[in-house]
Amino acid sequence: MRITLSVILVLAALLAIPTVIGAIGGLESTEGGEIAVVRDGGWFDDNQVRQVIDPGSGLTWTGMWSSVHPYPAQQRFYTITADAKRATTLGVDVVTVPSSDGVNLGIEGTLYFTLNLDHDALKRFDDKYGTRTYRAQNDESLAAWDGDDGWSAFFGQAVRPVVDNALRGQLGNMRCAELVPSCSLLANTALKDQGGDTKPQAQDSNTNITKVQNAINATLAQDLPQALGGEFFTGLRFTLAKVTLPVEVQQAVDRSLAANAAVSEAQARVAQAKAESAANQARQEGYDKCPACAEIDKLKSLPQGITVYAPGNPQSIVIPTR
Repeated sequence: MRITLSVILVLAALLAIPTVIGAIGGLESTEGGEIAVVRDGGWFDDNQVRQVIDPGSGLTWTGMWSSVHPYPAQQRFYTITADAKRATTLGVDVVTVPSSDGVNLGIEGTLYFTLNLDHDALKRFDDKYGTRTYRAQNDESLAAWDGDDGWSAFFGQAVRPVVDNALRGQLGNMRCAELVPSCSLLANTALKDQGGDTKPQAQDSNTNITKVQNAINATLAQDLPQALGGEFFTGLRFTLAKVTLPVEVQQAVDRSLAANAAVSEAQARVAQAKAESAANQARQEGYDKCPACAEIDKLKSLPQGITVYAPGNPQSIVIPTR
């Protein structure tokens, strides 16, 4: 009898401990900047979405042994840059896009977006992207809801390719000089051979960049829902921050700028010499008409302190005052 009672107590304890743990673990809350999708996970439950916990909630009963997937509820941004201080978790990188005239342009910018907080949309998002893992920078497999590293891993694999495609599609239609005015300094031999106009043309790069940004945003608004399978992001806005040239092309531009500066300097010297020559000629013509004026100018040009001056006399003596 005592053995039977002991067995019953042990079994009761074994059942009670996980029940208590499950009951305590069934209370969840969210911070102000996150929203959570709860999936059933009890012993006798399926793995379907149970509920959504809105941002900044108090303790909420989510059921025993349920799993909670927290997602960012505030505006997020994803930066593509060569600046290590501004780079996101995915690290330093630049999108390289060939322009329509064959120059590889380095594109840096930032994509701003917010996860769609509509409950139905969020449930579909979790079904599609919260139930698998993504490879992070350290080769670890993380879920999209595994903190910033998990979210960045998801974004880099699921969203970044769509962003890159939008950049290539829009910037690939532009000539280099339309985005980087200094490109117009580079000689285009192909145009010369065709007899085209190779004179550098001034480009309003700011206006062109604004047009490209608007086109990229329109493309992303259409392509992202199609690629991801739903309207999972709102407030999409891409800001094109910088367009850079390949090192060798930038060096060629710098050499061209230096050469142009040298030419301008030489032209300035030629113009100065011409002006001085014209002034001397005009001065001589004046002296021819007024010989006395020449003598007066000579006297004016003598150093101070001269007391004896005998023009035309090779034996003249000049005695400076003390």
